[in-house]
Amino acid sequence: MRIDFKELLDFYREHTYRNLASYWMRHIDAEHGGVLNCLSNRGDRTLYEHKFVWSQGRWAWTAARLYQDAAGAVPEAQREAFLATARDTAHFLMRHARLPNGNCAFVLSRDGRPIRLNDDGTAREARGDEVYDYSISADTFAYYGVAEYARVSGERAAYDWAKDLYLSCERRHETGTARNDYPYPTPKGYRTHGGPMGKVEMCQELARCADRFGDREFAAALRGKAREAVRRVMDVFVQPDNLILEMLGTDDRPVDTLLGHYCNPGHTIEDMWFIIHQAMEAGDRETVRRAAAVTRATCEKAWDTDCGGGIPQFMDRTTGRQPSGPVPPALEKEVMVSKVRTLWDKKLWWPHSEALYALLLIHEQTGEGWALDWYGRFHEYTFRVFPNQDAKVGEWIQIRDRKGQPEEAVVALPVKDPMHIIRAFQHAINCLKRLTAR
Repeated sequence: MRIDFKELLDFYREHTYRNLASYWMRHIDAEHGGVLNCLSNRGDRTLYEHKFVWSQGRWAWTAARLYQDAAGAVPEAQREAFLATARDTAHFLMRHARLPNGNCAFVLSRDGRPIRLNDDGTAREARGDEVYDYSISADTFAYYGVAEYARVSGERAAYDWAKDLYLSCERRHETGTARNDYPYPTPKGYRTHGGPMGKVEMCQELARCADRFGDREFAAALRGKAREAVRRVMDVFVQPDNLILEMLGTDDRPVDTLLGHYCNPGHTIEDMWFIIHQAMEAGDRETVRRAAAVTRATCEKAWDTDCGGGIPQFMDRTTGRQPSGPVPPALEKEVMVSKVRTLWDKKLWWPHSEALYALLLIHEQTGEGWALDWYGRFHEYTFRVFPNQDAKVGEWIQIRDRKGQPEEAVVALPVKDPMHIIRAFQHAINCLKRLTAR
């Protein structure tokens, strides 16, 4: 497939800065900091004013990177507004996210009080033995976002806060006290691809922040963690057919159950560009080649030729369609069993936006024509299906059924996510700048 990279670069700039970023800037909380993103799937209604720490960290990262990457593409006042909301979000997290024990609450009120949520989404205080710090994922994205703000702004206090929270997370992992009860608790007897996958991205991004502040020993340690996480993904979770099983047994072998058979194609593709970034920095061409092969195998297995294209949320490793496999009694009440059974065929915004960037990056790094061919398929499907046709809204409808019809549903958190598309598209813009410069 032949692509005019300059024309595509202009398209991504317009869609990212004039459409997506403008939408999110209308939802910032100018009073307390952060973003109000408990929104309807269509993006036209605010449902609650809660602030999920996980999602606030993502917005801090996104806004900080918008400030950095939009230079010359938007008016300077708009760039400064990106930096201001990145600062306000980071400071909101620094003031409110950590509890007296040093862990992050999972969800806060608009003004920063830790809360629990009722089944109907309303807020309340914790009861009995309930805790507020029930998922270390909140901590992880909090330091991810605050560190990126620190990197682009040079604010040392933000860097110190992010580093301290990262070290707290590491201690919890090492001592076995890290909680991951929500949204996707790992069943007993399993290990997930998401663990090393997240470490690749978080450690390499935090290392860049450490570089900014001359913290060389810490940066080197982080890059070592990222390399080890890459090795674990590529040598353990990648199977002989170049597909990634999302869960393995604690012996690192496939398990003959429903949870042991399924793949998450979006996670795989997102992780491959994480890994390619790390490999590019290390000059590791073999890992770039292997990551490209995993991406290609995933696209070929997951693409839904029966229902007009796109890729499902989950798929069976063998068939590429509905996951199958036995469910022992001990697994029947596990959250992931229910999700894999009932939500496998949803077409979600984030795997498609991640694929658009990953395929452009792979073409840039390898020169392989197949990556552009697959890019063309994803581009046509994605921009036909996901963007909201109501220009007054301007964002994407994030959740579609298998045939591409919009659904009001929740994936992971009851929020509209501000990071996935903009992050992927900012990386795509930088990649297209390089391709255009050739």
